[in-house]
Amino acid sequence: MTIEARAHVWEGPGGPFEGHLAFAAGREPRPGILIAPTIMGVTDLERGIAARLAERGYVALVADVYGQARHPATMDEARPLMDALNADRPLLAARMAAAFDALRQRGNVDPARTAAFGYCFGGKCVLDLARAGEPVTGVVTFHGLLDPPPAGHGEISARLLVLHGWDDPLATPDQVEAFAREMTAARVDWQLHAYGHTVHAFTNPNREGMYSPVAEARSWRAAMNFLDELFG
Repeated sequence: MTIEARAHVWEGPGGPFEGHLAFAAGREPRPGILIAPTIMGVTDLERGIAARLAERGYVALVADVYGQARHPATMDEARPLMDALNADRPLLAARMAAAFDALRQRGNVDPARTAAFGYCFGGKCVLDLARAGEPVTGVVTFHGLLDPPPAGHGEISARLLVLHGWDDPLATPDQVEAFAREMTAARVDWQLHAYGHTVHAFTNPNREGMYSPVAEARSWRAAMNFLDELFG
């Protein structure tokens, strides 16, 4: 199978934005998956995830929410960029919507069959995409941040899968319970997989002391099963 991978640019509030696109050769419409990255933005980690999804027949687009000219090299450079979006959740949702539109407008994507994966801060990004009422079929968060926008949200049509390290200090048991109450009150089709003795960033081999190959493997299998359920 030949995988094509390239930069992909789109417009949006505060843009332009430059993400990373991966797909197998062929033009027939297929499900599209938007990938929201960690605090560090678009990196080789997310490009690798996009390649894995492309090998399974999906069109994958790694979202850029910082802007085409903003490529943080360190956590100190990335944190102000993330903090600015945390302080302006409508802007975050608008940038995610622009990335989602860029994916759905691809000729080889079936716009009625889409999903979004989010990692760490990206988990918040894809949840806010769903909370904004965008027509995404399903959303998966990997060690994602769960706090809702202060202004609340609209109707959520997406099905949700939350893959969570139980000892994650950035999504505490109280926050997990609050998220469950939020989604139950909104009558969302949601599920949560919690991995014991597992902390934040458990899918990232670059995060020493956090990465868990066992939890990574379990979460990936759960996510693939979820996609099979969404798209048959």
